[in-house]
Formats: sequence, structure tokens, C-alpha cells
Amino acid sequence: MDYLSNIQFDTPYILYSLLGILLCVQLYYILFVYGRLARYKVQSYQDSTNFPPVSVIICAHNEQDNLKEFLPAILEQDYPEYEVIVVDDCSTDDTKWILQDFAREYKHLRIVDIKEHVQLKHNKKFALTLGIKAAQHERSILTDADCQPQSKHWLKEMSGAFIEGKEIVLGYSPYFKTNTFLSKLIRFETSHTAMSYLSYALKGNAYMGVGRNLAYTKSLFFRGKGFNAHMHIKSGDDDLFINHNATPTNVNIAIHPDAHMYSTAKNTWKAYYKQKARHSGASLLYKRKHKRMLATQLITAILFYTMLAVVLVLYPVCWQYVVGAYLLRLMSQLIVFGKIYRKLAVKDLLIWLPVLDILYYFYICTNGLFNRHKKQISW
Repeated sequence: MDYLSNIQFDTPYILYSLLGILLCVQLYYILFVYGRLARYKVQSYQDSTNFPPVSVIICAHNEQDNLKEFLPAILEQDYPEYEVIVVDDCSTDDTKWILQDFAREYKHLRIVDIKEHVQLKHNKKFALTLGIKAAQHERSILTDADCQPQSKHWLKEMSGAFIEGKEIVLGYSPYFKTNTFLSKLIRFETSHTAMSYLSYALKGNAYMGVGRNLAYTKSLFFRGKGFNAHMHIKSGDDDLFINHNATPTNVNIAIHPDAHMYSTAKNTWKAYYKQKARHSGASLLYKRKHKRMLATQLITAILFYTMLAVVLVLYPVCWQYVVGAYLLRLMSQLIVFGKIYRKLAVKDLLIWLPVLDILYYFYICTNGLFNRHKKQISW
């Protein structure tokens, strides 16, 4: 008892130590994980002499307006030989007639029509499976009906990235820029997600991709039994497939500006919240190592900001330590993210980084954590 009574717990020291540990963990992610992408030399595959036939697959449900606006840019790519397969997934608008009009003009457009069935409920994975089965070529390049390629060389960039031994190509799909704050937040979240999955792919530890700009071989799809392991949930047609089938050596990335695939973001907070809630459940089926990896980055970031506030409130006299820790992390972000943002076409967001970073962790990520356990069954 005498020994225990003589122990002096230095609360400030403990808090400073915890803050220092959290800072070190965050610096590891910024400098040694995201730093991979910052140091990556962007490659272009347009000058390749090997462009085998490819299949572009698009799933469409009531997408008449988007097909009118964006499909021509897909059909008019500068590529030797390719087909575009649009899966009309039980549309009730004029999608069918619009596709037929396009098919008369573009002979490389093929249509897969899914009829509504009273007893059969399905999700996008079913439609995508039918599209891949219908594909005539080994390389399948996926996008959505509301997406527009940055250039006519998009297919060359994505297909060219299938260098020797690569079965998966992770592309990047930013959102069109508007002047609203919601647009800034969505573009920040999208670029942050891309920064993460691209950096880990460069480390040989790919864990996800985004279906708006993604490619893999048909043989890999069937060898990995498609979406069988997660067909029972709504989301995951892109990230879970990559999570379950990526290896340290079979993934490449394609982020040349001509490989970017743009799309239109949600324009209301309610719609954006619903979108994030719908997609959050897929992470529950990630490999354990990836769940630990992502959770560590997320939790330490939230705890870092929380600890900054706690120390500042309890010991304001030592404000310089709090400011120093914050500025060290922020300066590291500005240096690393600045290089990445130029590659991901979001350099205008760098000035908003202090605000958007906090919102990202305390609004987007925490909402995702709360929603990820909600029911995700698709039928």
C-alpha cells in the first residue's frame, strides 16, 4: 500500500504521450502509405502497340437522360476494336427506345434486356453478371450510365494498364466540380477514398475499387465465382469483388488524366447521406486485415482531433504543444496531399483541407460507422 500510495500519476504527461502516439500513427499513414501515391510517376498507356479487343459494361435502370448525355462519349472512343454492353435492368422509362436508337447508329453497341419478374428480386450484381457473361472479350471495363470519360483515350489508358500479370486495373472517378460546399465535401471524400485504395494498391495490398471506373478480366471473374460470396447484400459489386480477388501482384492502377471518368455528384445533403449509408455495409465483409488497417487509420484520426481538444481545454497553458502537433500533421498533409491532388485533379481543395478533413472524419466516417450495421439484404 505504501508503494502504491507513493505513485504519482502525471496526467498531463499521459495525455501528451497519447497525443504523441496518435500523431506518429497518423504521420505513418500520411508519409508512408499515402506517400506512395505522392511519389508515384503517372504513366500513360496510349502509346502501347498492344490493344486487344475489350468489352465495356454498363448497367442502366431508368437512365434515359444519362444515356442520352453520356453514352456517346463511351461509344466514340479512340480504340481499335471494342464493344459496349448496356444491361437494361428492368427500366420503366424510355431507356429501351433510346438504346435501340443508339444501336442503329453504333454497331458495336449491344443490349442485354432484363425483364421484371414478380418472384425474382435482384440487385446490380445480377445485372452486371449477365453483362460479363454476354461479353465477347477477355478484358471487361466497367462504368456507370451517369459517367463521362475525360477523353477519347480513356479505353486505351484502362486497357493498356493490363500489363503482364495484371488482372485488375483500378481507375479513378472524380465528380464534376460545382461551386457548392457540398460539392467540395463530396469531391474531398471521393479523392480521399481514391488516395487510400490507390496507395494500398501500390503497396501490393489492394482492398477496393470503384465501379465507375474499374476493369478486370473475365477469367478472373468466373475463377473467383463472381459475386457469389456477397450476392445477398446490396452494395459491394466493386469494392468487395476487388477485396476478395486482389493479390499482391495482379493489380495495376490507371490515373493518367485521360483515364479519369467523371460523374455527377448528389446535389442535396439528404441524397448524399442516403448514398453513403447504402454503401457503408460492404466493409463488414472486407478481409480482416483490411478492416483492421482501415479502422486504425480512421480511429486514430478521430482520437487525434479529440485529444487535441481535450488537452487544450484541460491544460490551456500548454497550448503550444497542441498547436505544434496539429501543425505538424497539417503540414505533412499539405506536402503529401498537394502532390496527390494534382494527380487526382482536385488541387483546388487543398486550401479547404483543414475544414474538410475534420468534416470527413466526424461527419462522413462516423455516419458510415453507424450505418454499416444496418440491414443490407437485397431481397
